[in-house]
Amino acid sequence: MLLLVMLSSIALQFTAVKSIGVCYGVNGDNLPSRQEVIDLYKANGIGRMRIYYPDEDALKDLRGSNIEVLLDVAKETLSSLTDPASANDWVNKFVTSYSDVNIKYIAVGNEISPSDNEAQYILPGMQNIQKAISASNLQDKVKVSTAIKMDLLENTSPPNNGKFSDAATPYIQPIINFLVNNGAPLLANVYPYFAFSDPNSNIPLDFVLFRQQGTNDQGYQNLFDAMLDSIYYALEKIGAPNLPVVVSESGWPSAGGDKGPSVDNARTYYQNLINHVNQGTPKHNGAIETYLFAMFDENNKGGLDTERHFGLFNPDKSPKYGINFS
Repeated sequence: MLLLVMLSSIALQFTAVKSIGVCYGVNGDNLPSRQEVIDLYKANGIGRMRIYYPDEDALKDLRGSNIEVLLDVAKETLSSLTDPASANDWVNKFVTSYSDVNIKYIAVGNEISPSDNEAQYILPGMQNIQKAISASNLQDKVKVSTAIKMDLLENTSPPNNGKFSDAATPYIQPIINFLVNNGAPLLANVYPYFAFSDPNSNIPLDFVLFRQQGTNDQGYQNLFDAMLDSIYYALEKIGAPNLPVVVSESGWPSAGGDKGPSVDNARTYYQNLINHVNQGTPKHNGAIETYLFAMFDENNKGGLDTERHFGLFNPDKSPKYGINFS
């Protein structure tokens, strides 16, 4: 009996660590070497990493690490994947050549909107990458997907009204069909911060930071669950009620904006999210595979100033918040 209890405890600890990944962005001129970063993942028990392009320096240093990798196709490469031969070359170069790297997902496109020029390349690219993966007999190990943004949905409050917009449905429906047919999850970037920071929003901060006592009138204790469940309800409405969702990004900035960014708020969000992801949501039972954004502040990143302040660690590898990842 004692042995069973010990084994169960170990299994729960392993699940807790494995549910959390961290996105590794490199848009900075002051960041540690790839090997130092991988060692930092290991030292903190972070079992998953998202890389936004096939960074061969990182892939080489990931060999034998057993860190699970979510590997993105670079945006400028998407159009070439409509050619099956190019997709096959991509898989041979960045996947089969790194058989000792634990690549779990390939994201063909990140936050591509139906109106973007790249939208036309996403499904053909996914199909051709899948064919190349299957030809290498890796279809049970590596799953091909794409990462969506929440703005493909509408009517998300309450979550059970959530649906893909009329503009997004012709784009997303065949992608969802592909995922169902190939046993792959949908990747979704879920940011309660952006909903809260909207100047017109009146969402309570405690609801966003997992600090609300009791449920709101929709039965939810936090905005993260409400947003994620709106995706599940939207999937249900287009015929994919059992499709898993992996949260491929979620984070909070420590500086750079007028409403919400602070070290205290970021620390609270990240730690409470880590503590929460094994509990599931009101609609979906089971651990929520989640990638925190991001490992470091990226001082060369464009866009709003907040975009440069999502890091969990400082460039000298010291922790910004002192978070417990397990």
